[in-house]
Amino acid sequence: MLLPHGTVFAIVDGENFELYRNSGPEAEPRLTSMDAPDLEATNFSAGFRRQDGQTRHQARTGDGSRDALDEAAHVAAVTGWLNQQVLAKEIDQLVVVADPRSLGEMRRHYHKQLKDVLVGEVPKTLTGRSSAEIVRVLHG
Repeated sequence: MLLPHGTVFAIVDGENFELYRNSGPEAEPRLTSMDAPDLEATNFSAGFRRQDGQTRHQARTGDGSRDALDEAAHVAAVTGWLNQQVLAKEIDQLVVVADPRSLGEMRRHYHKQLKDVLVGEVPKTLTGRSSAEIVRVLHG
């Protein structure tokens, strides 16, 4: 995967959100950590359509996985923030790295303009990893 200079990398899972920018040349990417915003997960309706068969009743009553609803709401908040940054022209190239479940939820919330600046998606859990390790996985 080409990692152009200035590309923003959103590293996401159901609980964490990390941001990096490629401060190196495309041939030798160097990810520099950026401050990720402290987001409030408020879109709990995002988790109502679970692929794992959880019903709306289970989601409302807590009989199912409340954690899954919390994760979906977190991912929706992250995607909402990324959409805002793209629309404000703060991000013009983006790579999203997220575990498969989070990535699927994120795709449901992508704005059209975010899709236009998306350089790539990587369905892996890389939160908490070093920037060098992230680059190795992306180039591998």
